[in-house]
Amino acid sequence: MELKRSHYIGNLDVSMKGNKVIVGGWVEDLRELGKLAFLTLRDVTGVAQVVIAGTENILQVKDLSRQSVVRVTGIIQETKARDFSYEIKGEIIEILARAVHPLPIDPIGRLESNIDNRLNARALDLRNQRTASIFKMRHHALFSIRKTLDELGFIEVNTPKIIGSASEGGANLFSLKYFDKQAYLAQSPQLYKEQLTVGLERVFEIASFYRAEKSHTVRHLTEFTSVDIEASFMDYTDVMEVLEKVVTNVFDHVSKNCIEEQKTLGIQVKRPDIPFKLLTYSQAIQELDKNGISLEFGDDLLDSHLRKLGEIHPGFYFITDWPIKLKPFYIHENEADQTLSKSFDLQYGYLELSSGGRRLHDPKKIRSRLVEQGLNPAQFENHLRSFDWGMPPHSGWGLGLDRLMSVLTQIDNVREVVLYPRDPERLFP
Repeated sequence: MELKRSHYIGNLDVSMKGNKVIVGGWVEDLRELGKLAFLTLRDVTGVAQVVIAGTENILQVKDLSRQSVVRVTGIIQETKARDFSYEIKGEIIEILARAVHPLPIDPIGRLESNIDNRLNARALDLRNQRTASIFKMRHHALFSIRKTLDELGFIEVNTPKIIGSASEGGANLFSLKYFDKQAYLAQSPQLYKEQLTVGLERVFEIASFYRAEKSHTVRHLTEFTSVDIEASFMDYTDVMEVLEKVVTNVFDHVSKNCIEEQKTLGIQVKRPDIPFKLLTYSQAIQELDKNGISLEFGDDLLDSHLRKLGEIHPGFYFITDWPIKLKPFYIHENEADQTLSKSFDLQYGYLELSSGGRRLHDPKKIRSRLVEQGLNPAQFENHLRSFDWGMPPHSGWGLGLDRLMSVLTQIDNVREVVLYPRDPERLFP
């Protein structure tokens, strides 16, 4: 059976009138009108109308179910159809795979399905052009991120996801048996990417990470995609500039390269204004106080607090200079005020997209901070060894790709922008 196509449908137009083409895709619609049949054929790039004549060909497609896969050999010709600029006069129709009805969802979208049903049939859901547009945009976002970081001298790396200790000292880790040992799924590449700055200086990773949080919100997942960087000889303000550039380039690239996808989703992607606003932690609690929310210095900002700040600052903004006691053991203190840290969060309204900062590179200070936070330095000796080999000063951040995609697509539920989301209730498909 021959499988090759001469063209994607999206590459065809009326200027190719008279050309023989071979296209393949799935059948969205099929109508019989007397001695003719009209087949609507779609592939990943677009949709075309195929006109079928001749008793044999019409009999072949007469009982063809929608969403079946076919290969069509035919001639490009002009059309009188309102919705198409050309049509294909079908000469050979090959049925490659029949779709068995009833289908679990209607991928054309004529019958609306709830998100659980669509996720249960995710592969079929990708034939829905709204869903497909989301993941085409995600592809372009990833392309832009890699391009930007490559141009800034970062080297892409891959760190282990099965680890031997609770590397950040945090809770919410998935544990598993690794032969006869205790192991965990990594919740971030933090310690590995710090170590890699010893030799590679500037590194980034785009990968899945895991947190055993029993959160049932539209922004939390147990498996999520994180974009992480670490850079030697950079302070926290330097990597904030890198983050701003990464994010603005994503919006710029998608706005220019996903025109049809934006139309399908009914949105317009615009490059955000730069520089992003800067708001210190102290300024944030002052703003909250003015709005009737009283916090003491050192109190964490809860979801309700961030929602109020998001009303005041609806776009992108940084919250910087957090109290050191609120940050992980590896975050560097502010030399001018040691109650503060050299750290930041990137917010979009109430939604936290990224967290980062300057890291401690003095192993004595790290051991001291571990003890202060009730952690055992002995559990981190494998990590701390690399700090005795000449660890350069370094800074970095982690960016939640799935949350960024929610902002980019203007879709609130993060499950919509992840192919096979994992949450406390969902393990399949």
